[in-house]
Amino acid sequence: MKILLIRFSSIGDIVLTTPVIRCIKRQMDDDVELHMLTRDKFESLSYNNPYIDKTHEYGNSLREVIKELKKEEFDYVVDLQKNSLSRRVCWALGCEHHSFHKLDFKKMLLTTFKINKLPDVHIVDRYFEAVEPLDVKNDGRGLEFYISESNMMQEPDLPEEFRNGFYAVVVGGSYNTKVIPTEKLVEIIEKLDEPVILLGGPGDMQRAKQVADAVGENVWNPVGMLNLEQSAAIIKMSKAVLTSDTGMMHIAAALNKPMVSVWGNTVPEFGMYQLYPKGSINKLNIVEIKDLKCRPCSKLGYKKCPKGHFKCMKMIDTDKVVSFLKNE
Repeated sequence: MKILLIRFSSIGDIVLTTPVIRCIKRQMDDDVELHMLTRDKFESLSYNNPYIDKTHEYGNSLREVIKELKKEEFDYVVDLQKNSLSRRVCWALGCEHHSFHKLDFKKMLLTTFKINKLPDVHIVDRYFEAVEPLDVKNDGRGLEFYISESNMMQEPDLPEEFRNGFYAVVVGGSYNTKVIPTEKLVEIIEKLDEPVILLGGPGDMQRAKQVADAVGENVWNPVGMLNLEQSAAIIKMSKAVLTSDTGMMHIAAALNKPMVSVWGNTVPEFGMYQLYPKGSINKLNIVEIKDLKCRPCSKLGYKKCPKGHFKCMKMIDTDKVVSFLKNE
């Protein structure tokens, strides 16, 4: 049987598909051939996954991708994107296809009217709705993230003062209203008073520099110098991770690392919180301001706080964050 799984973006969402990918390959017959369709800038996430037999990259032309996919003669499509582009692929291939419930209306009720009708179900469990006809079930082993040998950093790659243990702190995020403010990061790192390595992408370099300059000692700032896998290798070596609602949060969970997740304009009730394997000793250390009437204001995020005050992040209790990180 030949199966195509569709998830175009983004980093965290693709990591969240890994339980479905693993369970398809492990629970079905050995002759299952599993392909993945994703955005070209995220293709490395599937290339490293041993359960994926072939990756198809979508760049600028969906028409060309569809031509390529038609030659494969798929038997089944698992649509974990569920948007107009993925529906176009499903219709064009003409084979059996299934998706999951995105719960957009219920999310709108929560963000607009603060009425919570969302089920207490993680997005990964909802992803498995798309493979119910294949009798594939969630094995509870959690997420996976694979680091290639060429990107697997070791202790000798770190500055000497960070080789005896450190915390990893994620400074960025896809939306500004998800990002922990610079002054809060500085306050947390100063209270930790232990070695910290900052993580983020090229777009986070300015914020990382501000944090590193403000704290001074005990901080290494390689932001903008590491690729995604190298950043994941740093997380794997760390004692614990501080992150907001980002793709790095899901990577840390995939590596089964202790972490504290800080939530701003989004909420865990959307079903996108960190997912650990069943039986993991790690706790869901979630820090958020629950009693704000304006929260959540979006299922994704904004460039700036719609209300102008950004209380969902500025009111965060840094002592609580530090206590969770130190497992006190």
